[in-house]
Amino acid sequence: MKKILNAVRLFLHETDKFLLFSAVLTSVYGLLTVYSATRCTLKEGELFSRDFIIMLIAVVLGIALCLCISYFNYEVFTRFWIPIGILCLAALLLLFPFGSGPAARPDVRTWLDFKVFSIQPSEFVKIGFIITFGVHLDKLRDKINKPLSILQLGVHAMIPTFLVMETGDMGSALVFLVIAAAMLFAGGVHWGYFLGGTALIGAAIPLVWTYVFSSIQKNRFLALIYPDLYPDIIYQQKYGITAIGAGGITGQGLFQGAYTQAGVVPERHNDMIFSVIGEELGFIGCILALALLFFIAVRILIIGQKSRERSTNLICSGMAAMIIGQVVINVGMCLMLLPVIGITLPFFSAGGSANLGVYIGLGLVLSIYRHNCEQEAVNVRVYDSLKKM
Repeated sequence: MKKILNAVRLFLHETDKFLLFSAVLTSVYGLLTVYSATRCTLKEGELFSRDFIIMLIAVVLGIALCLCISYFNYEVFTRFWIPIGILCLAALLLLFPFGSGPAARPDVRTWLDFKVFSIQPSEFVKIGFIITFGVHLDKLRDKINKPLSILQLGVHAMIPTFLVMETGDMGSALVFLVIAAAMLFAGGVHWGYFLGGTALIGAAIPLVWTYVFSSIQKNRFLALIYPDLYPDIIYQQKYGITAIGAGGITGQGLFQGAYTQAGVVPERHNDMIFSVIGEELGFIGCILALALLFFIAVRILIIGQKSRERSTNLICSGMAAMIIGQVVINVGMCLMLLPVIGITLPFFSAGGSANLGVYIGLGLVLSIYRHNCEQEAVNVRVYDSLKKM
């Protein structure tokens, strides 16, 4: 028993406790807000909503997976980047014949329904993309600014982006672009390519608007400009920002928000969870949530900077970009600065796939910390302790 405890102690010694603790603390914060957001849906005799239970299971399972993944050397994943890429591609392609969407969006195919449970492949493909793109960038490091290299990387980034966009998940498609741009920047791509890419995207907007966006997606953009003309579309954001404003500085109190407890704001447990934080915990609660998310992202970047390999630095940059990108998009959506495009707030929004996905990514980051950063060498003692058991 003593040897097991010693092995556990040494295992935890090698774990970045700052990152792990902040992630768990943020998830607890998120669980509290989701519980509050779903209290009004409880039937007589129910203690917890289905959304809360799914999120709780995902967080607990995610933490366990995170620690397990962190134990293995990250090279287990980077060496098999091509099979990981193929697996991610297959998962996205499965959505076209078998995917489904919520009742309100029959035009999308973002979920794989296994009857007992459903998963959203894009949440896991984000992590797979970060791995494959990071390794790809590293392999091209000596010729990163050659046009052929940029073309290869562009195709690599556009494949998942295009497939996710075709399933109707514009929010995740945007996150893939944010991740790719951040990793290209961290990889040392010349600024001229970013300028050219921005111009290309600008030129493609009319084509995307005409041939890619559905009528629902178009109306969500137009509703921000002409809210009076699209009352049925903008009402979610209007109620959301009204709830945030009603919270003031300190909020109306946890479980006490008038809009939240009345169930007025649609998707308040998911995409609009920031409105629950704002109404019930006020400006202070919002700042605390953003500070926790910012700390997690910065800590991931610090681990990347301390790592001894370029590929791991890039992977950490991608993970931080994913978190920051989703925070900016989600909060911008809740503040009516961006249209509703179905992006969750990491660690706060309900959902099994989203919470599992982010913890799997954190497990990879913790593996990089354990096996690639400059720190006291205790791995050998861990293995020796286990061998002597």
